[in-house]
This record gives sequence, C-alpha cells and structure tokens, in this order.
Amino acid sequence: MPSGLPGSDPPADGPPSRPTGLQPGRLLIVLMLLAAAILDLARCGIALATARQAGPVTGLVLAGVAAATLSLWALRGCLGGRRWSAWAALLIGAASAPQAAATGFGLPYTVPDTATAALGVLLAVSVLATAGPAGRPGPSTAVSCTIGRQAADDPRPSGRRRLE
Repeated sequence: MPSGLPGSDPPADGPPSRPTGLQPGRLLIVLMLLAAAILDLARCGIALATARQAGPVTGLVLAGVAAATLSLWALRGCLGGRRWSAWAALLIGAASAPQAAATGFGLPYTVPDTATAALGVLLAVSVLATAGPAGRPGPSTAVSCTIGRQAADDPRPSGRRRLE
C-alpha cells in the first residue's frame, strides 16, 4: 500500500533513484566552504591563545572572523542555489593562499595555514570544474545570426552584394 509520500514507492525495475538534493559538485563546494570557515576560526583561536601584543592579534582575529563569515555566507548561497555563490566561492578559494601566507606560516600556524592554502586551491579548482555553460542548455545547430541567414539565402556571390 503506497503511503502517498513522494519517493516512498520503490521503483519497479532498476536501481533506486538518487535523492533530489544537492549535486555532488555543489556538495563538495559546500563542504569545502565549511572547512574554510572552520580553519579561519581555528587560526583566530590560535592567535588568541598565543597573543603577546593586542595590536597584531586584533587584526588577525578580525580578518579571520570576516573570512569565516564570508565563507558561511557563500555556503548559505550555495545551498540556496544562488548564482553569485559560485563566484564568491571562487574568490574565497583564490584569496585563501595569500590570507594564509599573511601570518607567515609560523610555528603555531603551520598546520592551519598549509591546510587553508591547499583548501583554497582545491576550492577554486572544484568551482571551475563544476561550472556549466552560462544560461545555455546546450549547443544549438540553428543559425541565430540574421546576417548568416541572408548570406545563405542570397544566390549572388558573396563579394557582389548590392545595397537595396
């Protein structure tokens, strides 16, 4: 007896259908954005734990919190299927390595900085790898240019067109 819920009836033949959630590429980007936010906050914690002077530490903590907020904002947009989220994720990935290098890969920051730089590269590459065509479902075989249609319909040689 069917329960009336969508997807509750087993398919008659073949493998079970995949849930209609996130695509695998988008899920990977969401997980990497979450990891970037966690690494940014981890660097903030390390900065606070090893603080000797308030001035430089304040700048690092503010930059880390801002980066984590931006990563979570892009993550939320990615979950909502927003178009701008891919651009934001690409920019976050591209900016992660310089951000990690700003602390200088010093002794307490070595692991989170290296992980942030590597994650940034992987995030940028995965955004570019999952990017599809912009607004077009696929290649079109129809001639879309009116000049191309006129040239195809004109029986005169191409160099001898008259102005009418």
